[in-house]
Amino acid sequence: MVAHVLWFSEIGKNDIKTAGGKGANLGEMYTAGIPVPNGFVVTSDAYFDFIEVTSIKNKILTELSGLDLNDSKKLLEASNKIKTAILSASLAESLREEIKNAYHKLCGEMDKLVAVRSSATAEDLPDASFAGQQETYLNVIGYEDVVHSVQKCYASLFESRAIFYRTDKGFSHLKVGIAVPVQLMVQSEVSGIMFTVNPLTNEGSEISIEAGFGLGQPIVSGEVIPDQYVVEKEGFKIKAKELSKQTWQLTKEGKVQISKAYRETQKLTDDKVVELAVIGKKIEDHYGYPCDIEWGLENSKLYIVQSRPVTTLKMKVEGEHEKISVADEKLLLSGLAASPGVVFGKVRIIKGPKEIGRVKEGDVLVATMTNPDYVPAMRRAVAIVTDEGGRTSHAAIVSRELGIPAVVGTVNATKILKDGEVITVDGGFGKVFEGDVSKSHKVKEEKVDTSNMKTATKLYVNLAEPDIAGEISKRNVDGVGLLRAEFMIAQIGEHPRLFIKEGRQKEFIRRLSEGLLSFAKAFNPRPVIYRATDFRTNEYKNLKGGEEFEGFEPNPMLGFRGAYRYISDNEVFNLELEAMKEVRNKQGFKNLHLMIPFVRTVPELREVKKFVSASGLRRGGNFKFWMMCEIPSNVILLESFIEEGIDGVSIGSNDLTMLILGVDRDNEKVSKEFNEQDPAVLWALERVITLCSKNKVTCSICGQAPSEYPELVEKLVSWGVTSVSVSPDVIDKTRKIIYDAERKLLNKKK
Repeated sequence: MVAHVLWFSEIGKNDIKTAGGKGANLGEMYTAGIPVPNGFVVTSDAYFDFIEVTSIKNKILTELSGLDLNDSKKLLEASNKIKTAILSASLAESLREEIKNAYHKLCGEMDKLVAVRSSATAEDLPDASFAGQQETYLNVIGYEDVVHSVQKCYASLFESRAIFYRTDKGFSHLKVGIAVPVQLMVQSEVSGIMFTVNPLTNEGSEISIEAGFGLGQPIVSGEVIPDQYVVEKEGFKIKAKELSKQTWQLTKEGKVQISKAYRETQKLTDDKVVELAVIGKKIEDHYGYPCDIEWGLENSKLYIVQSRPVTTLKMKVEGEHEKISVADEKLLLSGLAASPGVVFGKVRIIKGPKEIGRVKEGDVLVATMTNPDYVPAMRRAVAIVTDEGGRTSHAAIVSRELGIPAVVGTVNATKILKDGEVITVDGGFGKVFEGDVSKSHKVKEEKVDTSNMKTATKLYVNLAEPDIAGEISKRNVDGVGLLRAEFMIAQIGEHPRLFIKEGRQKEFIRRLSEGLLSFAKAFNPRPVIYRATDFRTNEYKNLKGGEEFEGFEPNPMLGFRGAYRYISDNEVFNLELEAMKEVRNKQGFKNLHLMIPFVRTVPELREVKKFVSASGLRRGGNFKFWMMCEIPSNVILLESFIEEGIDGVSIGSNDLTMLILGVDRDNEKVSKEFNEQDPAVLWALERVITLCSKNKVTCSICGQAPSEYPELVEKLVSWGVTSVSVSPDVIDKTRKIIYDAERKLLNKKK
């Protein structure tokens, strides 16, 4: 029989599937001798049994099928319907009895206050933090209330913010379960959060501690601005203090006013700050990575009530900038520096989650504080400013994860700032200025040195401009994964058929071969993959002579392009092949290879191969023939395309996403539906990569997605992609992502 209740002493860090991230970490620390209040976990098996037996599973599928996550109203409606169904259902009598017995054993002779916490099976992971997505219930007493709180935790798995976050991170709603730790309450006189790495500077030699009077919930949520202490790990010397004024605290009686004599006093004594830092260092040493820790002080004893990996560390050192001179510019507000960077934008004051739809791309989101319901708007904002909260508040953590500047704890930003006015946010120094004064900052970029980072997965670059080939070839890249023909032909400026009509074929071949040569020569002997022309009708029409040779198409994206155009009008394609032969055969650069775009069917591929072979370019050891994979038919019939004879594929994630989802990303009315991390797109990517690996052909990806989604690169590497091709501006960033992803996979195999 599967256990539905387990004690902390029975679980450890490897029991995430059973106890959830929070429960597994509590058990791990309890067993390791960390001062964790005792408790038990209602396992995820109990939750999965509950949704199966009560048919809640079907309700979840019905409400979330086809849901538009960017429609806040519909998302909230779906969330409320699922939560209502969960709270209306009955827990099995056997489970109620198990919880009752465990609670009585935990309390002893008299019922005691406990904390009932949510612990999702996909939270508190080193590569994804679901912290704050589900609910916690404090000061619960009596087994009936404990049972009811467990059910409320189940319902909180489908808060709108949790639904959004899971989908955004690519987690299945039915595969993510929830366990519920039940833990003796710590009636904290002082509590707070500790980071075993400075979350603002990423300085690993420092421990950051926040402390406030009373229970920790107002600090975590950002309602209270806490004291800030920075402690050196070596020797545990207190390096910095920043005391705050606290007018109220949360106790088991509720909100209680703090007397004026204590409001501005130091919340945690120096001795206790050092003692807490020592515990934090012990926890970090035990886990082997930086941790985000919640703690409480009761009767002079420190307790640890939660720990999770820090997931918001930057991959590269942030650019440094000089502080704006207050004498020169108008300072509006000061607060805590929460996430570095300097940007300007229009103020958008949000009074609650129902208003997040008002935040548009480029706005500065200003709020009393944020919570996970605000995340969709935070993704659109260029910066965050809040009245309340500390450096480990929700606003601060999410801003660092999103890579946008944030200033928190300003006290009265929502009162001083005016909706629609332009401000500059300096997240590195905690300042907000009137107007756009961002140019007053002198930014000094510090990049990660990737010159010595070697990866099994090749890193290619997408290029089009011959003028920068030499410069980019000096970077740490393994070749050119996508050399676009269109830019070179656009520079030539005339429609290829105009050259043919006027008998100037040799001129076209010469000019195109000169462009190809600049890339092949600069990168030799590294491969250069030339993607043959994929102009659409409307794009070709813009060239000189285009009006004569191109007709009108209502939907050029699905029209006369790619392989079908070569078959219908092979004279232009033959000019490209002759230009390639000029570079390969006469100039001697055998590192130039061919890739065919937009191949709809296997017969199309077969016909194009005949033209290539007839030109004298034949597949072999020094000439590779690739195919773009950007149409659903390429994914569905991939093995048939491979059997026809190709050396590799390159996934064009832009077109593939549009065609799988039926969305034109250039159409502003529907562009928000364009999502390269949609489950359907991820399924297609995984299928293509694994089939290529199985059939021993190379597989690259050259769309925009790898440049924008580091977490996607990790998935690609784990599936076995042989190369990733990105734009020049993210070469170092992507090399580091690949390097870290490969190391992570190697560590898992050990």
